[in-house]
Amino acid sequence: MDHDGLAYTAGATYGAVKPEKTGADMKTSASLIALSTPLALTAGSLWADASPAPWDLLKAIEIEEIVTDTSYEVRKNFPASVENGIAQFDITGFVVPLFGDETGLTEIVLVSDMGFCPFCGSPEHGTNLRVSLAEPLIGVEEGARISLRGALEPVTDSETWETMILTGARVL
Repeated sequence: MDHDGLAYTAGATYGAVKPEKTGADMKTSASLIALSTPLALTAGSLWADASPAPWDLLKAIEIEEIVTDTSYEVRKNFPASVENGIAQFDITGFVVPLFGDETGLTEIVLVSDMGFCPFCGSPEHGTNLRVSLAEPLIGVEEGARISLRGALEPVTDSETWETMILTGARVL
């Protein structure tokens, strides 16, 4: 962790300035978007039951990391729709085991996309959500796609990037 006194924002390149795109770069980006649109539409129809809305809510939480020589703080700005939690929240994602034993998993991390590792140390990982299960989850392997319902609660601890936890979660 760099202790240079700079404020970091989630999703930003740490300590670096992104160069502006040139006209040639923009044409390449537009061409790639045009070429990938049919693929995206096909993929969307395969996962049609996985509404992106729950993940969009979680992505909307703003995080600012403030590091100085003598302190560390994570400031979180919760949208009004989640700042007090949501009593019944449904979400579909991919399982990353966190805690459990031979009786099953008791806590998992649900990730929006298995292509982005939440534990590899890269700031470019996908959105994830810690889940405390109402009952142990048995026979579910890492990377399995699962739909859950539980109480979504904000994590206000100023020393962690964790923003929300799903408690009392049950498989739908």
